Amino acid sequence: MTISKPTFSISDLSAEFDITTRSIRFYEDQGLLHPERKGQTRIYHPQDRVRLKLILRGKRLGFSLAESRELFDLWDETPSGSERQLVKMLENLQQKKAQLEQQLEDLKMTQIEIENAEQRCQTALNDLKESEAKTTTSDVA
Repeated sequence: MTISKPTFSISDLSAEFDITTRSIRFYEDQGLLHPERKGQTRIYHPQDRVRLKLILRGKRLGFSLAESRELFDLWDETPSGSERQLVKMLENLQQKKAQLEQQLEDLKMTQIEIENAEQRCQTALNDLKESEAKTTTSDVA
């Protein structure tokens, strides 16, 4: 007796991951997913579901689809992944981390510039109000 693994429709995966079926078809067109076909119906297996989950996680981490494809290709070379895949993943993660650190520094500098501009504007506004108040006082006298 063979136990069949669960399969998923495109609608199942769309609902589970809260993405459009169009997105899933796009990932398929990009060679990242390889569902079985029965006529016009796509049948996704657990490994397709895992790949989709990894694609979406990679997107959140800032990976391009090409980077995800490269990691999948390295994984597909062996039944259980490879040292090359892990090394590549570490390189990608270090690169993303460096990019984020640079973005944080850029944001900190932008925040300082905004605070300085805000302070200059507030000072100019206060000076203007004082000047207007003196003009109004001297006009009354």
